Amino acid sequence: MALEKILHQTVTGLLDRHIREGSLHLHVTGGPSRRFGTGQPEAHWNVLDPSALLRLLWDPELQLGETYLEGGWNVGSSDALPAFMEVMMRNFSEPGPAPYLHVRRWLHPLVRTGNAIARSYRNVSHHYNLDEWLFRRFLDERLFYSCAYFETPEQTLEEAQLAKCRLIARKLRLQPGMQVLDIGSGWGGLAVYLAQEAGVEVTGVTLSREQLRVAQADAERLGLQDQVRFHLRDYRKHTGEYDRIVSVGMFEHVGARHYPAFFRQMAKLLKPDGIALLHTIGATNKDGPANPWIKRHIFPGSYIPLLSDVSPAMQRSGLILTDLEVLRLHYAYTLREWFRRFQNHRAEVVERMGERFARMWEFYLAVCEGSFRWRDMVVFQLQLAKRHGAVPITRNYLVTDH
Repeated sequence: MALEKILHQTVTGLLDRHIREGSLHLHVTGGPSRRFGTGQPEAHWNVLDPSALLRLLWDPELQLGETYLEGGWNVGSSDALPAFMEVMMRNFSEPGPAPYLHVRRWLHPLVRTGNAIARSYRNVSHHYNLDEWLFRRFLDERLFYSCAYFETPEQTLEEAQLAKCRLIARKLRLQPGMQVLDIGSGWGGLAVYLAQEAGVEVTGVTLSREQLRVAQADAERLGLQDQVRFHLRDYRKHTGEYDRIVSVGMFEHVGARHYPAFFRQMAKLLKPDGIALLHTIGATNKDGPANPWIKRHIFPGSYIPLLSDVSPAMQRSGLILTDLEVLRLHYAYTLREWFRRFQNHRAEVVERMGERFARMWEFYLAVCEGSFRWRDMVVFQLQLAKRHGAVPITRNYLVTDH
């Protein structure tokens, strides 16, 4: 009891010092309830297992998710999780300190993400080979599993995903009959869109057997099997020459050690007058390794780059950066809608995959939304070419047709 009392006092002291925006109601089993802060948003934190507090104090980055996954705490109802994340992230600007954080930072250069081909297949299988059924519970009808582009915050998810496709198509400067390579083609939605709207031929490569199956079936259903082709293949093993190359939401899984090989391969596959578009999650100000809970449960082998991580490898490849756009908050809007749709189907997910899985998935969506809304996560769109003249000298072409 003495330890539980000390832990409770330590946690309440931290909350009392930090909670200034919004309010948090703390309810610990066997202890008194307290409110910290005032105003909105208002969140409830019900700690059912007091031992979770010790784990949170030792390593908040990992244990906040672990203890939620295990049922050690809840927020009243699962749809209130984003409000809890908002209060915590707005008031605790950094995810530490954890007593062992200096050790992790020292080790990080030694274990900096290296995804050899065999490991890449395993990492992708962990997440992207989950049943198509799950993704249809929260994605849009075309199964775009990457950041949408909200021309206005009021757009629907379907409208914003198509807006992203239009933006990418404009940046690629497509002409009918061009050969396009889609590295990490996902569920095939972008490849199908480009083929239908721009009249190009698209080759997609993926490491996910489930995504390959769905993408191929959709291409055949739409009569595009001769125009859109998908392969189960690592980008490093692909050959050919393409007018355009696009990669959306795949670069996060390359691993920093393999950035030079990625850009060299992109340059090798791109024609001299070609254009490439790289769409990736990025960070604007990050120190230390990626979130350990996300790497353990959701995306093993992932690494979120700073621009300073990307630039040296890109420059040495012979590719020229012709345009850079930073999409801020767009992924937060996307993830909020994914979370809402997941909650609408939560009971089905629990019945099919279990309560633990549902808690894992909703925590993943909520903590990622918070990271894009309240921390330093953004999306980079890098337009690349081999020569300056491949792209117009102003950005007017992104708005008009001239």
